[in-house]
Amino acid sequence: MTTVDTPPLAWDPIDERYKVDPHPIWRRLRDEAPVYYNAELDFYAVSRFADVDAFSRDPKTFCSSHGTVLEMLSPDPAPQEIMIFMDPPEHTRYRRLVSKAFTPRRMMTLEADIRRLCADLLDAQVGNSSFDYVQDFGARVPAYVIAALLGVPPDDRDQVRGWIDETFHLDPEKGMYNDVSAVAMGKLNDYVMDQLREREKAPRDDMFTDLLQGEIVDEDGETRRLTLEQSTMFSLLIASAGTETVARLLGWAGLTLADNPDQRAELAADAGLIPNAVEELLRYEAPSPVQSRWSTADVELHGTVIPADSKVVMITGSAGRDERAYPDADRFDIHRKMDHHLSFGYGIHFCLGAALARMEGRVALEETLRRFPEWTVDLDGAVPLYTSTVRGYTKLPIFV
Repeated sequence: MTTVDTPPLAWDPIDERYKVDPHPIWRRLRDEAPVYYNAELDFYAVSRFADVDAFSRDPKTFCSSHGTVLEMLSPDPAPQEIMIFMDPPEHTRYRRLVSKAFTPRRMMTLEADIRRLCADLLDAQVGNSSFDYVQDFGARVPAYVIAALLGVPPDDRDQVRGWIDETFHLDPEKGMYNDVSAVAMGKLNDYVMDQLREREKAPRDDMFTDLLQGEIVDEDGETRRLTLEQSTMFSLLIASAGTETVARLLGWAGLTLADNPDQRAELAADAGLIPNAVEELLRYEAPSPVQSRWSTADVELHGTVIPADSKVVMITGSAGRDERAYPDADRFDIHRKMDHHLSFGYGIHFCLGAALARMEGRVALEETLRRFPEWTVDLDGAVPLYTSTVRGYTKLPIFV
C-alpha cells in the first residue's frame, strides 16, 4: 500500500522520530495495518478506536500482570504491589480500597481550593508579557492538588513535583527505565515511606493515612491492611498519575487553543462550553497515548493472529483520531458530540482520578481565560516531553 515516495510503514513508541507529530503515521497504521507487528521490538499494535476499546474491556485476554509499559513487558509477572499491574480478582480488591481515598466528601471540598490555587498562580503572571504556561501553571496545579490530597507538606511539594518529572525522563537507548528516572524514583520512594511512617505514629485526614488504615478482604474472607511497602507503592502511583497526565492536558490546552483562536474566544465568552472542550482536548491529544498489555490467548483480528504470550500495544492517541469513530477526526471542535473517548482508559483500569482531572482541567481553563482571553505560543521555546506512554510539553512559553 505504499508508494515510491512514501516510506515503509514503521512505528514504535520509543523512537523520537515518530513523536513530534505521530498522527500521520497513526493514520497509516489504522488504514494499512490495523494490527501492526514490529519485528525488531517484537510487539503487536492496534490503532483503531473499536479495537483499542475492545482490548481495554477484555482484561482476561489482554492482561496487565506482565506490565503496562512496553519496555518492561516480559513473560515474568510484574511487581504485584502496583495496582495497574494487577488483574482481577486482586485488582478489584485493591481498586476498591484506593477508590475510598477519593471520597465524595474530600472531592466536594476540592473545587474551591483548586480555583484559589489557579487564581494565585495566574494572578502572579498578570502584568507580565509572557510566562511558561506549563512550568508556571499547568504542571503546578495537579502536582499541588494531588500532593495536598496525599498529605505532602506545602514546603515539600515543589521538590516532589521535580522528582516526579524526573521519573518520566526518556533515555534514547534505555527508554523510561534509566539511571535518571531510577535515582528520582528512589528519592520519591524514600520520601513517601518516611511520610507513611509518620502517619503510623500520628494519623491525619489525608490519603497517606487512608492507605495505611484501609482494609482489604481476601478471597478466604480474611481482612488485612496494606503493608508499609504496599502503601508506598500505591502512594507513588497516585502521585505520579495524578500529576503527569493533567500537566500534559493543560499543556495541550495552551497550544491547541492558541491554534484555534475562534474557539478559544467562544470559551472565553461562555464558560459553560469548557467542560465539553476538556473532553475534546482529551480526545484530540491524549496525554497518555500508548498503553501496553500481555496477551493470554491467540486472537485473530483483521486477518492477523496475535499469538498468546505476545506484547500488545494499544494506541489510545490514534483511537482518538479514528475517523471511523469521530467524523472529521483531525479537526478540533469544542462543540463535538461524542459518546466517550479512551484517554482515561476504559474497562476495569478506567482512571480512578478522572473526575478530579476533569475538574482541574475545567477550573484551570476558566481561570486562565478570565485573565488571559488571548495568547500566542513561543514554539521556539517550547520543550516537548516524550516517553513510551506520555506525550506533551514540559515547557510552553506563551505571550499574553
